[in-house]
Amino acid sequence: MRELKHKPVQHDHDEFLRKARSRPGFGKAYDALELEYQLANQMLKARARAGLTQEVVAQRMGTTKSAVSRLEAAGQHAPSLTTLKRYAGAVGCDLQVRLVPQKTS
Repeated sequence: MRELKHKPVQHDHDEFLRKARSRPGFGKAYDALELEYQLANQMLKARARAGLTQEVVAQRMGTTKSAVSRLEAAGQHAPSLTTLKRYAGAVGCDLQVRLVPQKTS
């Protein structure tokens, strides 16, 4: 099966955040989902580096494009480690999970 390459839409996440933080309540809501947003951002970057569409990633994972879309939407879904491993493999990455000691004040 021949994979379609596409030119990913450029997304400046820092610029998006700068504008979004000016909206009332955004900062608090975003901070509550910071880990989820970091993961979603990494997923989007990995797929873009691989030059893959959501459709191709879905084919590689054995799922649907809409399922991949949900995975890439922060705060919408809490994927299992198994699903994250499948996604990572589909975009040519390894999944690493770390527990980092909290900083004490």
